Amino acid sequence: MEKSNGLRVILFPFPLQGCINPMIQLAKILHSRGFSITVIHTRFNAPKASNHPLFTFLEIPDGLSETEKRTNNTKLLITLLNRNCESPFRDCLTKLLQPLDSETGDEKQRISCLIDDSGWMFAQPLAQSLKLPRLVLNTYQVSFFRNHFVLPKLRREMYLPLQDSEQEDRVQEFWPLLKKDVSRILDVETELLDPFLDKVLKMTKASSGLIFMSCEELDQDSLSQAREDFEIPIFAIGPSHSHFPASSSSLSTPDETCIPWLDKQEDKSVIYVSLGSIVTISESELMEIVWGLRNSDQPFLLVVRVGSVRGTEWIETIPEEIMERLNEKGKIVKWAPQQDVLKHRAIGGFLTHNGWSSTVESVCEAVPMICLPFRWDQWLNARFVSDVWMVGIHLEGRVERNEIERAIRRLMLETEGEAIRERIQLLKEKVGRSFEQNGSANQSLQNLIDHISFI
Repeated sequence: MEKSNGLRVILFPFPLQGCINPMIQLAKILHSRGFSITVIHTRFNAPKASNHPLFTFLEIPDGLSETEKRTNNTKLLITLLNRNCESPFRDCLTKLLQPLDSETGDEKQRISCLIDDSGWMFAQPLAQSLKLPRLVLNTYQVSFFRNHFVLPKLRREMYLPLQDSEQEDRVQEFWPLLKKDVSRILDVETELLDPFLDKVLKMTKASSGLIFMSCEELDQDSLSQAREDFEIPIFAIGPSHSHFPASSSSLSTPDETCIPWLDKQEDKSVIYVSLGSIVTISESELMEIVWGLRNSDQPFLLVVRVGSVRGTEWIETIPEEIMERLNEKGKIVKWAPQQDVLKHRAIGGFLTHNGWSSTVESVCEAVPMICLPFRWDQWLNARFVSDVWMVGIHLEGRVERNEIERAIRRLMLETEGEAIRERIQLLKEKVGRSFEQNGSANQSLQNLIDHISFI
């Protein structure tokens, strides 16, 4: 850490793994630049304070029942947390802003700003009432965040249902998505989302700045357009894990036996499979995935999160004789140290749900992808991978063993895969240059530090 600059930043992550990781990584970045860090967090999915002894962690109650904590309905979770957390957060923040320590009577460090997730609806008016600058950390790709506000308009224009001839048409208002991608989003995300999106847009435009874990090299056009749309300072500081690793902010304990198992495999021979921290699948979809992996005859490392297969605890429904066949070629774990896995010389491809963090981690390690998106921004990230950057193969929603086997063989064994590997290596190098002294991400980070320091 550089010498303390006498300023403190308050961080308030939304309690989902994909939101906590980038926020904690941002905290590490700011701390390394001299800021003191206070993290306000919910009891639900609380980050592990013991992993970050130099930060101050303050827990607020979230009012969630045990049943509500287990829900896979993200919209419901957002609604409940915003309803339950506003008053405790206000009390906590108000106390922090008092100029004197109530116990010692000493003067406190000046609080420079609040940085929170765009999912917190009450943060902007509360920060304004307390005269505290608020910046928004957004964990989506720039293109998705900028364009997803058009979804209510697309719903009104009846993108559902679609004729077969329309499925492959591009949606100009939400490029590069196809109409079938938008129909999947609108089919799952109900009208309840429309007022939420309107409020996110309004609250973001009223903030003092917007931070993206992306860079010009990944989404230059959308960044330029976002600066026009929002008319607030925008900081694209690059994929956050490139500054500091994310493993210490994982909510799940990774199975470290992955690495010695990978050490025994040949270079670029293993397909790594992980569908992230939220996606759930059916038992039949799990079986299609494991048969596709086994039939490809490639070594594989498969992550099956506890509770991610609906109706089961883990993988107990896989028959013993099938498990024996799977164990001949692969390893199944409950969670993996993903960054370490993707860095490993044995990894030759990543079958992914295309959450933004997983997507950029794969790009930064030059690991080509097989895209199996399930929800929300994953559809757009997958389109960038397959259609824009051309560094992966899209399964187009088909969770079928033959399709999975074929995609693995295309990626690992055929000339198509060689071309994909060449392109992702070039993209990795391009993104890597953004962190150099005069690179876009490095400059944007310095601009952010200056902005927070003098806001």
